[in-house]
Amino acid sequence: MTVRAPRRQGRILVAGGGIAGLCTAWALTRRGFAVTVIEQGDLPNPLGSSFDEHRIIRHAYGEMRGYARLIPQAFAAWDELWSDLGAVHLEPTPSIHLLSSGQESWIEAVAATQAEAGLALREIDPATARRSFPMLRVEAFARILEAQGSGILFASRIVEDLVRWLARHGAQLLSRTRVTAIDPVRGTVTADARDYEADLVVVAAGAWVGRLLPAYDRAAVPSRQAVIYLEPPATMAAAWAVAPVIISRGANGAYILPPRQGTRLKIGDHSFSLTGDPDAPRDVRTEDVARLHSAIAGNLRDAESYRITDCRACYYTVTADERFIVEPLAECGWIISACSGHGFKFGALMGRAVAQAIAGERSAESVPSWAGGGAPANRCAVITENVQGAAVPAAVPPAA
Repeated sequence: MTVRAPRRQGRILVAGGGIAGLCTAWALTRRGFAVTVIEQGDLPNPLGSSFDEHRIIRHAYGEMRGYARLIPQAFAAWDELWSDLGAVHLEPTPSIHLLSSGQESWIEAVAATQAEAGLALREIDPATARRSFPMLRVEAFARILEAQGSGILFASRIVEDLVRWLARHGAQLLSRTRVTAIDPVRGTVTADARDYEADLVVVAAGAWVGRLLPAYDRAAVPSRQAVIYLEPPATMAAAWAVAPVIISRGANGAYILPPRQGTRLKIGDHSFSLTGDPDAPRDVRTEDVARLHSAIAGNLRDAESYRITDCRACYYTVTADERFIVEPLAECGWIISACSGHGFKFGALMGRAVAQAIAGERSAESVPSWAGGGAPANRCAVITENVQGAAVPAAVPPAA
């Protein structure tokens, strides 16, 4: 099939102003493209799933070894972004993994990928763990491991700086502009009853992607998620001040980010609700708090002594295999849906990869499997012929 030639030189529309959309816009802008970002909320959007105090980046990925192997590339992409922003929004730290029994395959996979990356992985005996982490219920876990090569990404600072960088470098930023239709064949976006045209459209719409691209409605399911922010008791404040990131696997599985550089202690879980309307109010519900209370009680010693300072709900998409969807759409489009609860750490890398494919620096056909952590590129069987059967977008020359 013949690929349609671009109608205009180097004009790209990015639908969505979360971490994926902003990083794609950054990578395109620095390559000379004329970029317009369209976001239904403010830029950055405080209601978006990308707007949060901090997120984890880690090499230890268990059986999803393909993503562990992408982490060195992710760190390199973040370094490229830090250079442009003139600020580093990352604090390196080990990650502590609290494991229930029956996690042998996870441990084996992590040991292999840590060794492959030249990173240490060590087991911590219970006595040492109790001394080092007095705030944790060490006795509730079968094994405790420490993995090097992790860190804390300061999420809201990153998206705030990205918006400022894009504005300084000539990108057009359209906030409070709701996209209602996308045509990846023609390269058009309809927003607030107006049609916008470009050479290519990048859809990075987060939990709204299925509404804008119905072919992906069942592949990328919106999921309401919640996190709780805590104030530790005075007796535990010193321990939390030097704590690493903590991830527990088991009945009360949770991820815990310590207070760092002005952020608060945060705890969340990796249990997907797979329900909810992303346009619904973000009021915290009883079930949100109840589920997270279980995570707190299951992981923290003297859980009742912690004070809840805030609880926040957001929506992101989840795929059946928790892998990303990053692929061409027809002649004039791309989708970047890098979510499933582990996408932020790959924001700069995925955005850069899409920009590289658009610029002709890498093969567009290679991106879907790579972004899926080595999964088959055609795994999303629900994609319709209109999207799947069309030509791959041509490389677009940057704007003059």
